[in-house]
Amino acid sequence: MSNNRNLDRRGLLNLMIVYFVWGSTYLAIRIAVREGSGFPPFTMAALRVFTAAAILLGWAWIRGERIRLTSGEWVLMGGSGALLWLGGNGLVTWAEMRASSGMAALLVAAMPIWAELIAIILDRRPPSARLSASILLGFLGVAILSWPVLRQGNSKDILSIIALLLAPLFWALGSIWYQRCRTDLGTRAVSGWQQLLGGVSFLAVILIRKEPLPHPTTEAWIAWGYLALFGSVLAFTSYMVTLRTLPYGIVVTYAYVNPVIAVFLGWLILDEPVTGWTLAGAGLVIAGVLGIFQNRD
Repeated sequence: MSNNRNLDRRGLLNLMIVYFVWGSTYLAIRIAVREGSGFPPFTMAALRVFTAAAILLGWAWIRGERIRLTSGEWVLMGGSGALLWLGGNGLVTWAEMRASSGMAALLVAAMPIWAELIAIILDRRPPSARLSASILLGFLGVAILSWPVLRQGNSKDILSIIALLLAPLFWALGSIWYQRCRTDLGTRAVSGWQQLLGGVSFLAVILIRKEPLPHPTTEAWIAWGYLALFGSVLAFTSYMVTLRTLPYGIVVTYAYVNPVIAVFLGWLILDEPVTGWTLAGAGLVIAGVLGIFQNRD
């Protein structure tokens, strides 16, 4: 812990932004895509990332930063962008048509567990007994969070839970891919290209699903604007900064903070229930994530 004094201050400031802004985006997504909002989920997400990409790439161009991609960067930006946005954020957005914002945040909080499993496989290192126990503890928490919905047997609700289980896996894959393939592109350009190319993957899904044209309510438009400007332009760019300037084990601590903020806001604003299952599952997920950070090799 003594090395914390040497952590990049700019990185830590951006991590604070990720903590609090992303914690509130689960509420905004729920408001934007819940029944009666007028926004089809993937259409809402596509409009969000295309708007953010235009702002970010335009900003980078005005500042004279390089925005032209090399052949290798096309692959990196396109691949990681699709994993992060379609696989990660897109599945969360789709799931929140039915799932509460708090439930979404708590299941996505398992992302560091997936990230550690991916790192173990990529680095070919056997996990210690304590690390294995922490991973199992985290997944037990996920199971407890999911059980009330799975027990009811409603197929649409079960599919939303499955989407929320897969979303953090895709997000972890995209994050690790980007972090392990360095580029000298500025963070605005990286964030802009990932969202632009991730948006192209959204378009493919929109066409396949034949989503209708959006007719959003005023409330849904406000939520969308918050997601585009604060969630995508500000917080996602901050996330890219943290991946460059801080150890990944520090970056993913946002998994502790985001669900706490999301559950509180969902309870406060949308009157979402906080049950014993919620508290028990959340406690085990967070304990598992904490154990992973403490016992990493």
